Amino acid sequence: MSITVTTWSLEQTSPADLRPAHEPEGDVRIVRAEVPSAEFSRFLYSSVGGDIAWTDRLRLDRAEWQRYLERPAVETWVVYEKGTPAGYVELDPQDEGVVEIVYFGLLPAFRGRRIGGHLLSYGTARAWDLADRWPERTPTKRVWLHTCSLDGEHAMDNYTRRGFRLFDTKVAEEAERPSQEW
Repeated sequence: MSITVTTWSLEQTSPADLRPAHEPEGDVRIVRAEVPSAEFSRFLYSSVGGDIAWTDRLRLDRAEWQRYLERPAVETWVVYEKGTPAGYVELDPQDEGVVEIVYFGLLPAFRGRRIGGHLLSYGTARAWDLADRWPERTPTKRVWLHTCSLDGEHAMDNYTRRGFRLFDTKVAEEAERPSQEW
């Protein structure tokens, strides 16, 4: 069985485009996972995307996943609430000063608590200052991401509130993806 999926691509072309969210109250911290770990990345990916049918990376074996994470300047930023992983944002630097926010989201138990806007703001700011941590990289000129009609109901609103602008829309028929949640 197939379903119709709409994919929206959004971008910022200047650090001034970023409109940060307010920081949530309480013990919320964002930390870069500096040691590339396929196991931890798979945990985050599966936990955040399980109920919204993220499946593309599940076919990667451990070595493929590890090679991806070990590429220079690929960064994973993890948000914790009271010491518990609550979500993450993954940055993938591309050519000519472009950085893609490849994955972003919260574990289901942490959604709706004003953590997502803060994490997206922080992750986007880290995309803009990526060359400060990786001097061999061209300074960031563009940050982009995509979301689709299968993502969380507040995803598009969060992106536009943070200053991302729509630059492309695609509609396609895809095989229905089973939820990976448990």
